[in-house]
Amino acid sequence: MAGASLAIGQRSLGDRSKLFPLLPVLTEGCPATSDAEMQYPLEIDYAYDRVDPALFDQPPLPGLARWAPLLPPLAPGLDLGEGGTALVPADDLGRALGFTGRLLLKDESRNPTWSHKDRLNLCTVSTAILSGAPGIAVASSGNHGAAAAAFAARAGLPCVVVTSEGPQPSFRRLLAALGAHVVLTDADNRWPVLRRIVAATGFMPASNLTRFHTGNPYGPEGYKTIAYELFLQLGRRVPDSVLVPTGYAELLYGLAKGFRELRLLGLADRVPQLLSAEPAARGPLARAAGSNAAAMEVAPEPSAAAGIACTVGGYRGIVALQESHGRALTCSEAGMAEMQARLARHGYYQEISGAAGLAAGAEVIARGEKLDGIVVAILTSTGLKDGPMDVSDVPVCAAEEVEALIARLQAEGETGAP
Repeated sequence: MAGASLAIGQRSLGDRSKLFPLLPVLTEGCPATSDAEMQYPLEIDYAYDRVDPALFDQPPLPGLARWAPLLPPLAPGLDLGEGGTALVPADDLGRALGFTGRLLLKDESRNPTWSHKDRLNLCTVSTAILSGAPGIAVASSGNHGAAAAAFAARAGLPCVVVTSEGPQPSFRRLLAALGAHVVLTDADNRWPVLRRIVAATGFMPASNLTRFHTGNPYGPEGYKTIAYELFLQLGRRVPDSVLVPTGYAELLYGLAKGFRELRLLGLADRVPQLLSAEPAARGPLARAAGSNAAAMEVAPEPSAAAGIACTVGGYRGIVALQESHGRALTCSEAGMAEMQARLARHGYYQEISGAAGLAAGAEVIARGEKLDGIVVAILTSTGLKDGPMDVSDVPVCAAEEVEALIARLQAEGETGAP
């Protein structure tokens, strides 16, 4: 065993001198620095002086519990074999796209529910279990909801996924198979519905409740393990750049923090440059970074990249770019679709969001810039989730029926019914 968690509290990103206890979970941002105009996220802090560097003498295999000292407390028996995903050289593709160094693909579609979100939800659902929450609630267009539902099922907890009509109907079939309660509503109504469910049931929110994304502070800790794996997969060195599909920037922040910890522990001499990749149609992080703002809200222009087409950002993304001397990139709809097709021709069938990092990198190179050295592109999820599927027989709950659903969930909690 790697040992017990060395987590000591929830630290504010709005003011890092502010440290709050591990519980209760502060799901609406830092209470000391947030206000109606701006909400600042928190992260989990650790007793780094007690971390044994020998923790990184192990192989980067599946099972995030191997990194337990640098993760929040994990519920025993919850993991599904997440992590330990492949890092594959893509030199032919890199040369074709104009990369002058090495291009490697970190394929997160090999996780249990076929996306990087499994890493986040192991930590979030563990926290729900350890804090006594009676269930999980999440607003999601796809991957996040599927992963939350899977870990909730593993834990024997009910899960509610609030979603809207969109380009990925296959998710409803997956959510039904995992036993989730699906609430279907308008896109703008997802968060009010989620807040109502959380307030009435005490379920742990696995997604955001605030205007500017603060999210559950425990979840992004799971993404740090991608940085740990890359360090070991590259022979105890870090890459030069990492291309990261970016929505609310939890993945981006987790990577930045993981690399920061490697440097803090004396294992790496630097943090690689992180390059966020958003659909150009929206791109709230790129717009915030370009105007020196903590976060930005943008118009809901259409995008096929449902998993990362966000209209608001969060301060986590700004911090990640600053700490990695990174850059906020955007990519076109045509560029993402073309990269999805090119990856498929090389044996990687990614959803459009999963191809965004490499698409953004290719567009930078096409403009005459260089991406030198070792470049890792994160591939986030399988393209099978993008495909159409008949969901006419999959049960959903209309938003108007939420009160009846809440009553049912409350009754099941009183009777102990599964």
